[in-house]
Amino acid sequence: MDWLPDFLAAALAAILAITLHEAAHGYAARALGDDTAARMGRLSLNPLRHVDPIGTLVVPGFLLVSQLLVSGRVDVMFGWAKPVPVNVLALRNPRFGMVLVAAAGPAMNVVLAFAAALLLHPLQGPGGDNLMDWLSGFLILSLIGNLVLAAFNLLPIPPLDGGRILGGLLPPALGIPFLRLERAGLFIVLGLIFLLPMLLPGFDPLRSLVGGVVLPTARMILNLTGHAA
Repeated sequence: MDWLPDFLAAALAAILAITLHEAAHGYAARALGDDTAARMGRLSLNPLRHVDPIGTLVVPGFLLVSQLLVSGRVDVMFGWAKPVPVNVLALRNPRFGMVLVAAAGPAMNVVLAFAAALLLHPLQGPGGDNLMDWLSGFLILSLIGNLVLAAFNLLPIPPLDGGRILGGLLPPALGIPFLRLERAGLFIVLGLIFLLPMLLPGFDPLRSLVGGVVLPTARMILNLTGHAA
């Protein structure tokens, strides 16, 4: 059970990142004229409101258990929350309102990453205190996890936020057909992450995303928040 504290820290960081990401979509939509999430009880900071039985429980649970049984460690985790309902037509400017609502989730994750980096300052110092070490680990996981969530969601594939942002910025003649890919978007994402790496040796988009985007961004945030390189 030595892995339990690390697992709890990772789970808490993920829950906060996902919950606030989804809540940001809802609050942005309400600010731009759509109160659908509020009327449906989804404008909430309660993580249970955003739980998707398959994406939040079954898929991550299967990945966790199978990896621990096979290798004794967890290398890959994947899942999703229940999307906050947004009626694009109720927004004051549906096209660009959709762009802003979609961008609100990743923007929240970047803000949370900065907050985690700032909160690390009081915890710096000699190690040895179990609680302080756990909190430091939690904040580092929160920093990295929020950036992973932001970067992943900005991939330009509907229904990810990046796909909706791109669809709203494209001319309508291109953007509308592009957004129709949302029906198959989940299968495209799953194929990109799991299937293609098995078929194409050396092709690992998640590793590329983390190594090429997430870690450099994390180093930049740590520098901007006063942590020595």
